[in-house]
Amino acid sequence: VGGGFVSWVKYGPLVSFFVVLLALWFRSPQNEVLNDRLDMVLSSLLRAERKVGMNDVARPKVAIGFGGCVDLIVDGVSLLNKIGLPPTDQPIHHDYIENAEQLAQSFAYFFAPGAAAERFMLNDTLFNELVEASRDLPGNRWSVGGNAPVMAGRMATEGCDVLLGGSFSPDFTDILSQHITVAGNIVEEPDIHLILEYPSGASWGHYTSRRANRYIIHSDDHNPYLASLEQFAEELEEFKPDLLVVGGLQMMDNFPFQSGERDALLVRLADLLSSSSPQIGVHFEMASFVEESIMEDLLHYVIPHADSLGMNEQELPNLLSLLKGSNITVLSDPNPRVATVLDQMREVYRILNQRYKYTSTESGTNGAKATGKPLTRLHVHTLAFQAMIVTRGSQWKNTMSATAKASLTANRHVCGSNDINPNKARLIMDDSFSVSRQEGSQRIPLQETRPVSCWKEEDYEICVAPVLVCTEVYQTAGGGDNISAAGLVLQI
Repeated sequence: VGGGFVSWVKYGPLVSFFVVLLALWFRSPQNEVLNDRLDMVLSSLLRAERKVGMNDVARPKVAIGFGGCVDLIVDGVSLLNKIGLPPTDQPIHHDYIENAEQLAQSFAYFFAPGAAAERFMLNDTLFNELVEASRDLPGNRWSVGGNAPVMAGRMATEGCDVLLGGSFSPDFTDILSQHITVAGNIVEEPDIHLILEYPSGASWGHYTSRRANRYIIHSDDHNPYLASLEQFAEELEEFKPDLLVVGGLQMMDNFPFQSGERDALLVRLADLLSSSSPQIGVHFEMASFVEESIMEDLLHYVIPHADSLGMNEQELPNLLSLLKGSNITVLSDPNPRVATVLDQMREVYRILNQRYKYTSTESGTNGAKATGKPLTRLHVHTLAFQAMIVTRGSQWKNTMSATAKASLTANRHVCGSNDINPNKARLIMDDSFSVSRQEGSQRIPLQETRPVSCWKEEDYEICVAPVLVCTEVYQTAGGGDNISAAGLVLQI
């Protein structure tokens, strides 16, 4: 035994050296090919993004509403462990959260597939307990939150002047970019949103997350009432924006309004959208909606006035399902194929434009003034890829560069760095994709030197770009808002 030990001490390091050398010998060609491929895709996407310079033109003017909050970002599993909430055996979908048991069931429902979700918490006491527990949690972070402020921040960074509609505290407005002007009331205490982040492969009891994502809880007082709407409308006339963006309406989802209160707010919003100049593009950013009645309201009051829509892989089938007369789809595949997403996008585009043509014809027959706009732009952001449909001849330009920019922004935001490191990224989009699930559809290979694939169909162009998926996640919350905003900037 002693001799064997002496031999190992003597020759062990040498053997270990050769083992490492052999491992590198066998591994490196494959890794080198993958790294070269990532480098090439990255440099090609950057080149596509740079094709359109923001310095050649005056700063575009963008008006964005509504609301905002302070995000308290924590590790979701650590928070649930800290408050002593055991993993449930029953992952169940709840429209809103009333107690700790429902929170555990709802979190489990979305955590395992790694799907993004946002829920209103009716229980103020429980919400405050969660906030207090989060304040002491190691690694927690505070940041500007809410669709509108996050999109405003990205657009200001990318070279726009922004009018932001929201009611914020003085501390909140002090940290906004100098290129953002706030239209709204001052509040002493901002609404707080709890962002329960989790990485891919995280465990909670017997659940393991399939991808990094977040579960958001809020218990807002200000945002559901669109409190800044009047002031925003007043300042809009003088600001004269090139683009009007609407987001944050999910704060109305399952909120306990008085009867008729929500309808009245949405009527005022519809009046604002319909009275804006037809030359101004209107973009509506979808979100996690679960209440069918508010989705119906959006289809009636908001979506007809938008010529551009932005959404993720959960929100697309949700909207399509409702457009086809079915129920809301609460949970969809968090990693859909390109062909599936493109087919759903074509259907949403077709149905909404058929509705527009029908209402325009009806208005013409009745002698009434036609309201609403045709849908001319649809952007869907997924973990693996970005996809856009843009009507040919519409006001939206630079679709290829915009799709590339959206893709790069996904990595920049989630990794928390403007410089993209290929060593912290991977491609999960297939090497080639079908343009449709219909039999005999064309397959398009992913070309490293031209990673953004664009082609024409009917009256529109489609562009698809792979995402360099961040492998060292800093933050997923706000991803969709940053991606959508960045894509819009080059198309105004």
